[in-house]
Amino acid sequence: MARQTFGEDTTIAIDAGLQVYLRQINEAPLLTASEEKELAVRVREGQNLADQFAAGEITYIAREKVEADAAQARERMVKSNLRLVVNIAKKYARRTVPLNDLINEGNLGLLRAVEGFDPDQNTRFSTYASWWIKQSIKRSLINSGKPIHIPAYMVEMISRFREAHEHFLEAEGRTPTTEELAERMELTASKVDHIRNAVKAVSTPAHDSDGPDGIALTEGIADSKTPSPEENLLNESQWNKIAELLDDLDERESTILRLRYGLNGKGPMTLKQIGSEVNLTRERVRQIECEALQKIKEHIIA
Repeated sequence: MARQTFGEDTTIAIDAGLQVYLRQINEAPLLTASEEKELAVRVREGQNLADQFAAGEITYIAREKVEADAAQARERMVKSNLRLVVNIAKKYARRTVPLNDLINEGNLGLLRAVEGFDPDQNTRFSTYASWWIKQSIKRSLINSGKPIHIPAYMVEMISRFREAHEHFLEAEGRTPTTEELAERMELTASKVDHIRNAVKAVSTPAHDSDGPDGIALTEGIADSKTPSPEENLLNESQWNKIAELLDDLDERESTILRLRYGLNGKGPMTLKQIGSEVNLTRERVRQIECEALQKIKEHIIA
């Protein structure tokens, strides 16, 4: 068993097999941004072959050729980013899981990132892959440190829950409602509530997350007992006044709010559904909704 130093303060015991692995991955050259995009395009082309072949759009020989090319591109992207996995894994090496296992878990995240990377986005692959690598490693840490095993799919759902919540909070400056989270995650509201309960069940104490890469699941999670500003605004005692105020809004604002909150005798609609109804983009519907709610809030407070 040898010891290797990572950075100024982190010295980790590694076995001979891992030493060989570290030497081997250092031989793979890093990719340029243009090479990443080229390889990602080839990987994506290989993902659509089954449907194309079933539809008779390509021959079997052509399918095999593209699949082989996609496999080569996938392998090169993985090999060129194995060092990224090690660099991320070493940050968690003082926890309960051996470094070898953390690297293996991180490699699974890297494979997922290779399959999901969109070459049309103006993003370096390492930025995209880092998120998947960390999630895979954190899942391993969570399961190793809890007496109750968390299914892999639920760990992923919890990660998506946190990500959706944090992105919404950053973009809107407020806590999202369950319905808004459900829309962002493309899940039902009841499923989001189920995930929220899972978050509470596996929450780690604050001292388990004392750095930027901590794994406390409760960071940034909305308090389900505290209603959002919109929920406070639309409480039952104010419905009559709000109904009157809707008539004072312009027709488009009034229509969007009625559809959004089910004030037209039907169930509430998502932003995407409303956009299709009024021929606007989802983002534009959201903007109009926020502007209209602010107008109503100002009238109520006044």
